[in-house]
Amino acid sequence: MKAVFVYVTVSNADEAEKIGRGLLEDKLVACVNILGGVRSLYWWKGELQSDAEAVLVAKTREDLTARVIDRAKALHSYDVPCVVTLPILDGNPDFLKWIEEETTT
Repeated sequence: MKAVFVYVTVSNADEAEKIGRGLLEDKLVACVNILGGVRSLYWWKGELQSDAEAVLVAKTREDLTARVIDRAKALHSYDVPCVVTLPILDGNPDFLKWIEEETTT
C-alpha cells in the first residue's frame, strides 16, 4: 500500500471541516488536519489576488486518490480548487498500516 497526503486549500476552517467530514464519512481518508490562518497569493483571471484561507491535509491510500479528488471537488466552493496529492515516501509502519485499515477497500 502506498500512502499519500492530500493537500486542499479552502475558503475557511468551516469549509475545511465540511470537506474533511465528507471524506472521512465516505471512508476515503483516515485523518484530516485543518490549518487556519493561511495567507494565499495567486493569479486568478489575470489579477493578482491575496486572500485568507485554510488548508486541509488528509492522509489516504494512493489508489483512492481519484475518488478523494472527485469528492473534495464536489464539496468545494471554488471553481478550480487546489486538490493535490503528495507521496508519503516513508514513515511509522504502524501509522501507515492504520491509514490502510481505516480507508475503504
